[in-house]
Amino acid sequence: MNYIETEIKGLWILEPKVIGDSRGYFMETYKKEDFDKHIGTVDFIQDNESQSAFGVLRGLHFQAGAAAQAKLVRVTTGKVLDVALDVRKNSPTYGKYKAVELSAENRRQFFIPRGFAHGFLVLSELAVFNYKVDNIYAPASEVTINCLDPDLNIHWTLPPSVFILSDKDKFGIPFNELEI
Repeated sequence: MNYIETEIKGLWILEPKVIGDSRGYFMETYKKEDFDKHIGTVDFIQDNESQSAFGVLRGLHFQAGAAAQAKLVRVTTGKVLDVALDVRKNSPTYGKYKAVELSAENRRQFFIPRGFAHGFLVLSELAVFNYKVDNIYAPASEVTINCLDPDLNIHWTLPPSVFILSDKDKFGIPFNELEI
């Protein structure tokens, strides 16, 4: 696995080594010993999967306080633009984001530590999104930031006219109203 630290401290891109031949391929998607050595110890407790159609935009979500979650995300079918937004108040990159294309083809993974809001936009006809988390889902602690907030200036790569958002995401709070 190739571990690539991004310009925002704590965010990592992971590129697996793929061994392929005429039969198909093999790759390690997670190895605790290597992960801990490069990124640090994260006790993942649950794996989740979602499926979404073209234009679905999910996010930007995070859980505040003791319910905060770190995530290791990847796409096994299709392609998404994955976005992590720094919501750590004392961080020099507070309010900055990193966007990474994740796809079944590039097999990249994105590690998002606690203290980041997360969202993704489906760029393919269909996408299957998989992620590990280190804390249980706590609905009362969930915060939704408006993913189209002009102050964030997130370049989602597709025109907003194709976006499909849940009501929760449509009515997320503006970033400047975030209180943590």
